[in-house]
Amino acid sequence: MKDLNVMSLKTLTKSNVWDIQENDVFRLIDATEKDADLKDNLQHYLAIMRSAFEMEEIKIDKPEIIKKYEDRGFKVSSIKMNTISKNKWAIKKRAIMRVTDLTYENIRHISASKLLEVIDRNFGGGWDSLSQSIRDIIESGFDISTTTLPQNRLHNPGGMYEKKVSDGFEVLEIAKGLWIEAIFAKAKPEPEKPKVKIEEQPKHLIDELEEGEEEDDDEELTDLVDTDEDKDEDDTFDEDKLTEESYRTTFDTDTEDLNLESEDVTDPDEDY
Repeated sequence: MKDLNVMSLKTLTKSNVWDIQENDVFRLIDATEKDADLKDNLQHYLAIMRSAFEMEEIKIDKPEIIKKYEDRGFKVSSIKMNTISKNKWAIKKRAIMRVTDLTYENIRHISASKLLEVIDRNFGGGWDSLSQSIRDIIESGFDISTTTLPQNRLHNPGGMYEKKVSDGFEVLEIAKGLWIEAIFAKAKPEPEKPKVKIEEQPKHLIDELEEGEEEDDDEELTDLVDTDEDKDEDDTFDEDKLTEESYRTTFDTDTEDLNLESEDVTDPDEDY
């Protein structure tokens, strides 16, 4: 059960609304008179409340009418829903009687024994008779195990029945001829939400970190400039570096391919 002393409309959700009771609804609605922001969003909060409560305005304020609501389990009180008048309203927590009443929002707000009562009302069909969507809702809040055994074997010492009961499971037994289906249910622990704690750094450490980041940025810029200059130097054309090797051209050819006849070639050293 949540701490209702700190519960407010601003923290109300379709899940935790199942933790509160009728008197808390009246108190929360009355609080909107003192907070303009809450009053402007009243219809939104009423929609959340109606997911867990039946809420009816009593338009005929007579004792016999109020008595009929109270006989049906409603709590009646005057609340101001608008700026004009303060009317009486009848409010009652929605009962979870059938498997179709189960939702992801309310499944963690009932006990294992209550869950098995609801399943038992489902025409005694057992676990497999439930739709997959209903089973998914149930298993989001409970650990479920089942077994089907002959009547004379279900309660054998050291068997599954004894182990589950000793482990805190509630049990529903459904007769199926000479056999018994046992459905074991145990509420799952609520998952803990990770707490993220951000510690404030001392101011001098923050200043040092900021200075270090600025220096790193300057170095990166310097590196970029140097790189560009080096690139320009590498791309500079230097005529002095040219040698005869730069002009040498080699042809890998055969003399015959050049169509030159040997007798036409004059030797400069030949004597005339």
